[in-house]
Amino acid sequence: MMNINEIQVRGILSKSNLPVADYSVNPYVGCAHGCKYCYASFMKRFTGHTEPWGTFVDVKYWKPIAHKEKYRGKELFIGSVTDPYQPVEETYCRTRKLLEEMQGTGCRISISTKSDLILRDIDLIASFPEARVSWSINTLDEDFRSDMDNGSTIEQRFAAMEQFHKAGIRTTCFISPIFPEITDVKAIMEKAKDKCNLIWLENLNLRGDYKHVILQYIKEKYPHLVSLYEDIYINKDRSYWKMLDEDTRQYCDLQQLPYVRNDDSIQRGIHEPPVVVNYFYHEEIIPSAQRKRGQYNAENI
Repeated sequence: MMNINEIQVRGILSKSNLPVADYSVNPYVGCAHGCKYCYASFMKRFTGHTEPWGTFVDVKYWKPIAHKEKYRGKELFIGSVTDPYQPVEETYCRTRKLLEEMQGTGCRISISTKSDLILRDIDLIASFPEARVSWSINTLDEDFRSDMDNGSTIEQRFAAMEQFHKAGIRTTCFISPIFPEITDVKAIMEKAKDKCNLIWLENLNLRGDYKHVILQYIKEKYPHLVSLYEDIYINKDRSYWKMLDEDTRQYCDLQQLPYVRNDDSIQRGIHEPPVVVNYFYHEEIIPSAQRKRGQYNAENI
């Protein structure tokens, strides 16, 4: 059973440390999608909640945003530690309220979600300059998806992505987190490449409480992969990611898709094939990553 509370907060816009945004915006605390691998589960210790992550949501209410003119040209990332279109949004509309408040201010927005509820706000989102929406998709197997999260189905996510793309809104397929030997990166890219402007790749990181949860899941459901996961997540062997990086690069060459590493600034025309961006541990395991930053000049953007 979901524990839902309404709370008052001093403000809704927070200065962001993320390189992709000036401000982070999270209309909710907690998330009903309850992803087993969710990095945001660390937020629980700041909430006073004792329930398991994924079983509580605090609905935020804030005073009208003051001096909105100062956000002109700034980037707002909506959904850094919660899904702004999780099921409670259908009732409480806090994400929509935020968009309505900021409409016309000249700010830019990026939204990350696992839901197709976002289609409700497609016209509102389209009114923002350079709006971008990303959907996290790390499998085409619905059984694995339902084991991992309570978001929309994979087909619903792709359908929403396609509608936004057709509407001329920048879209991203975020293939994350990639589970070694479970996530079929090339199959997802093949399905996504005509529905998005960017494809981001990110490896599965395991830390905190959910490391044991995921490793236990692998032991129960994919016992033949136990030794691989122990090599990666216990022995810290990163050769798998280097192999996948090279394999993906070769695939992109064949598909004539630009493939860059550790550079979130690359994008092309709305109707051109997507740019594929590799975020595997960033430059930590790819010595050439820093040199490759900026390899695509303005002609490619």
